[in-house]
Amino acid sequence: MSTSEQVPAEPRAPMSLSPSRANDFMQCPLLYRFRVIDRLPEKPSEAATRGTLVHAVLERLFDDAAVERTAPRAKAMVPGQWQRLLESKPELGELFAEDPDGQRLAGWLGEAERLVERWFTLEDPTRLEPAERELFVETELDSGLRLRGVIDRVDVAPSGDVRIVDYKTGKAPRPEYRDGALFQMTFYALVVWRLRGVLPRRLQLVYLGSGDVLTYDPVEADLQRVERKLLALWEAIRLATATGDWRPRPTKLCGWCDHQAVCPEFGGTPPVYPLAIASARPPESDESVQGRMDPVQPAP
Repeated sequence: MSTSEQVPAEPRAPMSLSPSRANDFMQCPLLYRFRVIDRLPEKPSEAATRGTLVHAVLERLFDDAAVERTAPRAKAMVPGQWQRLLESKPELGELFAEDPDGQRLAGWLGEAERLVERWFTLEDPTRLEPAERELFVETELDSGLRLRGVIDRVDVAPSGDVRIVDYKTGKAPRPEYRDGALFQMTFYALVVWRLRGVLPRRLQLVYLGSGDVLTYDPVEADLQRVERKLLALWEAIRLATATGDWRPRPTKLCGWCDHQAVCPEFGGTPPVYPLAIASARPPESDESVQGRMDPVQPAP
């Protein structure tokens, strides 16, 4: 069955919050509904799949001894990791279904290799021994809100200081979008802090697309602030879930959305809301909560 022929998964009410889903709601509540509640299928993209491939290479490189962590070794891992991805997700093969001579695939793999190689100009893996890689973290706040996510890499210094690292295959954001880029990292820092009682010393974003490294050293006030923001966000999600009031928020990012056919902004009609509507609070209450959420800014 092709991706376009997939049927939606069984609908479900939101149970937890991750950085990606939090960003979805801040970008567009209706997009959040389509992904979390309706669970509508989406076609794989070359950019997102390349990011998954590069992450897999950088994770597995640390299986080797330090002296073997070289750029040629990492680049040579790309085709093998691509095959592993295809085995686990055969639908990714659709990306290059109309590529009989393999030129597009070769160019795509070549770009992944260049991103991997650029990483060696930004960090030295022979001097790194990550404490964790692709670490799944989950915690429940006192409010009952469950937070979860996957951290690319956690480094722990001999002093005990913790550094959270995330790889990005795109370009670094312009200064005015810096706070939005750091939201994911402060989310992770909050989870680690609440889960382990350790305040991460540094948050580090490694942008392979532009060769930049963005760092931030959080303090407790930063994490308390993001916790308050997440609580307000969750209240808005709970209200929308109960009332069935999920409003689209048009931005420049709409052009990348897979769900235009069922979006009112493009003349579509959303699927029948699959959950019971348990309350009917006035729509303005929804807006008063959502208004405290900063929408995700369009990519620079």
